[in-house]
Amino acid sequence: MAAVQPALIIMPAISLGLILGIYEALVIHRDVTIPTHRFGHMTHALLLSVLFVFISMNVPLVYSMAPALKAIPLLGNVIAVQVLVGLIAAVKIHGVSAALKTTGMMSAGMAETWFHSILIGGLIIAAPYIYPVVAPMLPLWMK
Repeated sequence: MAAVQPALIIMPAISLGLILGIYEALVIHRDVTIPTHRFGHMTHALLLSVLFVFISMNVPLVYSMAPALKAIPLLGNVIAVQVLVGLIAAVKIHGVSAALKTTGMMSAGMAETWFHSILIGGLIIAAPYIYPVVAPMLPLWMK
């Protein structure tokens, strides 16, 4: 019997990525005071959130396309890859906020704390597991 190849998850990944990206962009919007930098950082947050969620939700497809990845110790487990992607996202979020803080582009009351960074990273990790719960609440075009 032929092995079933997992389907590419496109719209749910984009939808959840946009939701997380919008949340991250709103937090950045509060912190960045220069309008052109604000736009750039918000775009950066949206695009990378979509990318990270897309990767997290499509790990099984990557394994079916490149089975040799399963032989690599850290990359051989779907959850380990999702955790790795979430940690990379959390470090990226915190790194951007730290860079903004050191260059003086942040206003007082910076919201990009480790809690916020880890929260977004955790939601990226959990995206494939959260989607079945939130799917009934999403509009049809987001499914």
